[in-house]
Amino acid sequence: MIKINNVTKKYDDFTAVNNLSLTVNKAEFLVLLGPSGSGKSTLLRLINKMIPRDGGEIEVEGDNIDDLKGEELRKTIGYVIQSIGLFPHMNVKKNIATVPHLLKWDNHRIDQRVDEMLELVGLEPEVYKAKKPSELSGGEAQRIGVARAMASDPDILLMDEPFGAVDPINRLRIQKEFRKIQRTLKKTVVFVTHDIDEALLLSDRICVMNEGEIVQVDTPEQIVLNPANDFIKDFFKGEGILTILSRKPAVDYAEPVFMEDSPMDEQATLREVLTKMLSTGQNRVPLPNGSISWEALLKIAGRDIDEKK
Repeated sequence: MIKINNVTKKYDDFTAVNNLSLTVNKAEFLVLLGPSGSGKSTLLRLINKMIPRDGGEIEVEGDNIDDLKGEELRKTIGYVIQSIGLFPHMNVKKNIATVPHLLKWDNHRIDQRVDEMLELVGLEPEVYKAKKPSELSGGEAQRIGVARAMASDPDILLMDEPFGAVDPINRLRIQKEFRKIQRTLKKTVVFVTHDIDEALLLSDRICVMNEGEIVQVDTPEQIVLNPANDFIKDFFKGEGILTILSRKPAVDYAEPVFMEDSPMDEQATLREVLTKMLSTGQNRVPLPNGSISWEALLKIAGRDIDEKK
């Protein structure tokens, strides 16, 4: 879907991206993670042809981006940034319809698409279409930004810390909702963040960057449990296992031991099971299809957490 081959970007004497190669697979949720100045956002802008590169090649869906005009490429790629970038003089409907309008969709098709996108991000079309950005909360505006990015039905979404300005409670809800949307629609997502928990919760793979280079690319489980070097160990600081537990449905790890107590919800995660164990002192927690023990949970967290996907 996206192939980056030996790409370099320099600003005078500073090398923002250094001879970097990376492939993003179709329908994959890839997170670019790393400290400030590591080259994450620069790489995203290079993919989108918003800035020129100094070396290497980038292919998007089999096409070398050098063969495409920047504006044409960007019509086929959704782009969401932290500041959202909604046009303040346009209402929500016109904001979402921006790219479909540029693509010369007919009005009926645009109207349908706006309603579909608002419903997809959990906002009532008749309530929100006429609102101006100034009338939206931070979380609502962020959802509108996601809806606008997906309005033309692009196969690829580039997202640069899109939820960074949202308060923690709404941010977690939006993260989970967006991950569900991505899995349903099978969009290819390249997502920039500096938030370790966000990266672990959302990604299929994480690409950890430092000083314009890739340090490790792997699944969240492997990066947490098998860090490639001391930089990765120090960056994660031995943390992340609780977020990894949040990714895993508890029923996938149930043992065939049934209990008389009321089971936890079938959507409960391993982290929620752990929380219940710690708060109640239970050594085993009932689930709809069995139960899970404290010993089994420790084993999963320590060694076997990446066996089930």
